[in-house]
Amino acid sequence: MKITSSFHVLCFLTIISLPSLISSQSCQRSCDKLPVKYPFGTGSGCGDPRFQKYINCDQQKLTLTTHTGCYPVTNIDYANQVIYISDPSMSTCSCTQPSKGFGLDWDAPFSFHDDTVFTLLDCSISSSPIYQSTGINTGDNSSLAPMCDKEGIPICSFLYSCRAISMLSLPISTCCVYTPVDLGPAFEMDLRKLQCSSYSGFYSFNGQESNPDNWKYGIALKYKFNVYNDYPSNCADCERSGGACGYSGNYNSFVCNCPNGINTTSDCVFPSYNNALRFLPWQRGIWVTSLLALLWNLP
Repeated sequence: MKITSSFHVLCFLTIISLPSLISSQSCQRSCDKLPVKYPFGTGSGCGDPRFQKYINCDQQKLTLTTHTGCYPVTNIDYANQVIYISDPSMSTCSCTQPSKGFGLDWDAPFSFHDDTVFTLLDCSISSSPIYQSTGINTGDNSSLAPMCDKEGIPICSFLYSCRAISMLSLPISTCCVYTPVDLGPAFEMDLRKLQCSSYSGFYSFNGQESNPDNWKYGIALKYKFNVYNDYPSNCADCERSGGACGYSGNYNSFVCNCPNGINTTSDCVFPSYNNALRFLPWQRGIWVTSLLALLWNLP
């Protein structure tokens, strides 16, 4: 009788100690159809803390948030460390609409990919700061030269041939190809200050340079894991074992978030002792259920 009571107590103490291993935050490994891996996360405590305030999974939609708005993430190229986003207010070949522009936060862990091309549309050639005087006073707008990429004239021609834009009958001179380096240190594209009504962004001609209907519209952004751009080895071990990389505590210490929300400091495989069975985190729940059933049937 005494042995049975002691066993009851030991098992009860074991069971009540298990919830302390369970985190209130369970990191998802996908958001809708997009896989989510380090350095990104689906919520607080997931991924890398530097990225958490910018990338989030909200109502099963992965979004990038900056001071200019929220933008859906359409794809992530983990091999080349590039994310692709769309701007619902951006003009494309099929639709033109007013926009306020796009900007990255100065401390955001992103930079514009070299393939990203911005085109400012319907800019005022009389008052927009993107135009500067050539120093020749001819009494008309011919003395103005755009502070844009001169090689971008064909791009403007193709865009302005789109039905949605051509219906506005805009002069080709109101178009300006704006490369990321021109956005300045604040990476800011304020269309109100630039006095342009809209903008278009794309990152690939999709093999059809003269057919803007098939260009890949959106914005491509590069990211780095850290200063040396090294993938953390403990995170790689965590993901190989089926977990999601995260962080916790005042010092944002690394944790591996395993299925059922269990956090470890290494990976999701429990070490074996004296050839004992290995319990994976998702097997622990089965073990607890079996233990409760055993206790229920004991006298």
